[in-house]
Amino acid sequence: MMALYYRDDTVQVTSEAIRAGGHVIPITEVTYVWHAKGRTTLAVRGRVIGRSVLVLLLSLPPLVGLICVLSLAWSAQDRGEWLPALIVLAACVIVPLAFVPFLEIPLGWLDRSYERGNRVLELWVQYRRQEVLVLRTPDALRFGQIYRAVQRAVEQQSDS
Repeated sequence: MMALYYRDDTVQVTSEAIRAGGHVIPITEVTYVWHAKGRTTLAVRGRVIGRSVLVLLLSLPPLVGLICVLSLAWSAQDRGEWLPALIVLAACVIVPLAFVPFLEIPLGWLDRSYERGNRVLELWVQYRRQEVLVLRTPDALRFGQIYRAVQRAVEQQSDS
């Protein structure tokens, strides 16, 4: 009975074969599986730059707020008027708390960006005394799932 280890639109790993990139590689003929780092693509560079911009945009408001609070405290000390300064400080703490739920969206983007990785990964197999590039992807999460599926399929074949 055939076992399915992984399947998406372009890759299928079963207990019988690996189907990817136009290749159909019988599991029984695979002698070695490994991965390598490929050349970085424009999409990966864009993801890293986008991640950096998002971190900068999320970091700037708290830093600007801290500078404003410190300058307000400094000026209140000079003038001796603490009540207006404390009211502004309280507003500076309470108002941002209202926006905390909206941080879920950009933080989710940031989290997915890290899941997808920051390099191109390649999956190679050796079969029929040839080294064959099975998959090349910048998506680290998907690559990990496929790589583990291929390893399981090869291990199950060697155990039987």
